[in-house]
Amino acid sequence: MANTTSHQALIAAERQELADLLDGLRDDQWNEPSLCAGWRVREVVAHMSMGFRLSLPATLAELVKARGNLHRMTDRVARRDAAAHSTARLAAFLRDGAHHPWTPPVGGSAAALGHDVVHGLDITVALGLGRRVPEDRLRVLLAGIRPSGLRFFGVDMDGVRLCADDLDWSYGSGSPVHGTAQDLLLLTFGRKLPPDRLHGPRSPRFTAA
Repeated sequence: MANTTSHQALIAAERQELADLLDGLRDDQWNEPSLCAGWRVREVVAHMSMGFRLSLPATLAELVKARGNLHRMTDRVARRDAAAHSTARLAAFLRDGAHHPWTPPVGGSAAALGHDVVHGLDITVALGLGRRVPEDRLRVLLAGIRPSGLRFFGVDMDGVRLCADDLDWSYGSGSPVHGTAQDLLLLTFGRKLPPDRLHGPRSPRFTAA
């Protein structure tokens, strides 16, 4: 319970800060591609609030429409809602839901924090905004990295050791891949990073073409 309470405070802060950042984006930035494959910034933002905007019956109905395919369902809802709402409203959904207790089906409050932090980075890294996620939020997520999570996101860490340049943290064994802690966190969620953010002989494996 103590961890959940602590995580909820971190989640609320992350959502509020991201909403403030989104309020300052130009119109063209909302249509830029994110690190989340196939989604622009506006689809990512629409998706981030889906869990606390849709009721359970509405979510189940959308899942039925998608024939039980969760990925298809979330993609369709994100595209629909991104088209239906103004950018100001999309940002407001995130701010208004800052204290909502939603969690993903697996992983509890730490996974909810990961959902917000990683999707926030999908936006800020893609746009080159340079936002730094506070260390206390990163520490929670880095401590939760497990082989099962890497497999879920299709991440090949064979022969690789992730080494943070800005925190005393590493994960794995083998040839080092260096970068900021938040960039390395993105790798564990299956993201490919823009060029020149990582260094080490295995870094091309995790860099977008």
